[in-house]
Amino acid sequence: SELGFLPDNQAKYESMLKVPYGMILISGPTGAGKTTTLYASINSLDTLGRNIVTIEDPAEYRFRDINQIQVNPQAGITFARGLRSILRLDPDVIMVGEIRDAETTQIAVQSALTGHLMLTSIHASDAAGVLTRLIDLGVEPFLIASSVIGIVAQRMVRRICPDCTHLIEAPLIERLAYEKEIGEEKTEFLYGTGCATCAYTGYLGRTGIFEILAMSDNVRTLITNRANSSEIRAQASEDGMKSMMNDGMHKVKAGIT
Repeated sequence: SELGFLPDNQAKYESMLKVPYGMILISGPTGAGKTTTLYASINSLDTLGRNIVTIEDPAEYRFRDINQIQVNPQAGITFARGLRSILRLDPDVIMVGEIRDAETTQIAVQSALTGHLMLTSIHASDAAGVLTRLIDLGVEPFLIASSVIGIVAQRMVRRICPDCTHLIEAPLIERLAYEKEIGEEKTEFLYGTGCATCAYTGYLGRTGIFEILAMSDNVRTLITNRANSSEIRAQASEDGMKSMMNDGMHKVKAGIT
């Protein structure tokens, strides 16, 4: 995938997008590529015969055949108000650029529960943290458990320049971190040593590292019982979620970063 999903995460995310209604949240700090993931998600949906509406601040990319509303507080168009008006258009799929406040969050959750596929982004440090963030924004845990399909947490990392890669022995701390995640010893890793192609930086372009939390019955039970994010993270890992660190180390193994 052009986003940088490894095959198992790609399959997991594609199956989440096939669920007819519910909420998919993309999380990460500013500059983590959340909007890119949202747009790629919209692009991957079968748009034929589906009413897709977005509300964004700002609309960074124009789609054909999709209603895009831009937030404009001066004109009284906030995320919350825009989302309310979108619901009158009877959409099948709604993309909200970001949920930042309690009002928008509540409407987004209600939309997800009433037959709409809701795609949005939120600031949280990891996938499990998104669920506790929703509680902080005033959503009842049982509503989170019944509305969320899954969560993608992501960061951007630099890609190694393909024109100047060399196998170099890594510092001990990096080797230990790799061994902890991948479960095998490795002393030499690909590094970009710098060339004209990459302006002597050793890196060219960026890719994403991801963790994808697909909701399971066990995670739903934990949320309903107000478990903390570390308990949710432990259960999600047991259910097969790979951490961002693990995804990143697999990209180190593949010589991507």
